[in-house]
Order: sequence, then C-alpha cells, then structure tokens
Amino acid sequence: MGMSVTISAATAPDAEQILKLQYLCYQSEAELYGDYAIEPLTQSLDALRAEIAEGHALVARLGDEVVASVRGRIDDAGTALIAKLIVHPRMRRHGLGGRLLAAIEAHFAGEPAARKYQLFTGHRSEGNLALYRSHGYVPVAREEIGPRLTLVRLEKEAAAGAFVTSA
Repeated sequence: MGMSVTISAATAPDAEQILKLQYLCYQSEAELYGDYAIEPLTQSLDALRAEIAEGHALVARLGDEVVASVRGRIDDAGTALIAKLIVHPRMRRHGLGGRLLAAIEAHFAGEPAARKYQLFTGHRSEGNLALYRSHGYVPVAREEIGPRLTLVRLEKEAAAGAFVTSA
C-alpha cells in the first residue's frame, strides 16, 4: 500500500525544502523561456522565509518529503495573490496542483475573505494555463517582461459563501 499525499500549512523548517523544490520545478520554465535568471531560481532562503511570513504557504507531503507547494497573500484591495504553485516533476499530472490551488483558495475564503483570486504565469506555459482555466481562472491582462516572456494575469471571483460550513 502506497503513502498518501497530505496538504498542510508550511512551517518555518519547510522553507529549505520548498526552496530546493522551487529550484527544481522552475528549471523547465527557465528552459522554456531561455532565461535562467528568473526570480524563482534566484530567490534567497531569507526572501522565501519572508514571503511565507507575510502571507500563507501550503505544502504537500509524501511522507516527510515536500513534493508540492503554493504561496499567497491578500492585498489591501481584498485580492488573494497566489504565487509559485510548484509540483515535483515526478508528481505532476496526478491532480496535486489542482488540489493545492483549491486548498489555498479555501484558506483565503476565510476571514477576512478574499474578493477575488489572482495569479500569473508565462504565456508559453500551456500546462499552467490549462490548469488555471480548468479551475475557473480567466486571462485579464498580459505584461511583456522581456523579448522572450509575457506574463499572463488570470483572475477569478471569489464565490460569496462558497466555503462556509455549518458548525
């Protein structure tokens, strides 16, 4: 019988594993865009720790190993800014990214509740775009970062009361 993947809030000791996983996961993005200086590959451990501290982060574990993660925070306008959804290459295509996305949305549906969710991905990242669209996100803007990369901003409205449960 195999182990199950569990999703939980990231803790400070998880930062090192998240950073290593982030470095592994963003190699394919760097190759796709021909740019190995993208921020997820140059982020320091201290910067990642600060990102976790100022927002919320989730990890998916297979045993003791962090195999996926996502981070986010709510801005002053009530938008949940979701970032760095990563899944270990060997764990992709099994629904884990979608589970993490739903889990971070559910977290931000709490108090204070997010009014909408927003995330970014590169214009050539077809797998990411398909995942986000399948979860109700729609492209709302594009920003050219350089000659090889255009970021696509996707959003979805938070469903009022969608995550409310009775006690």
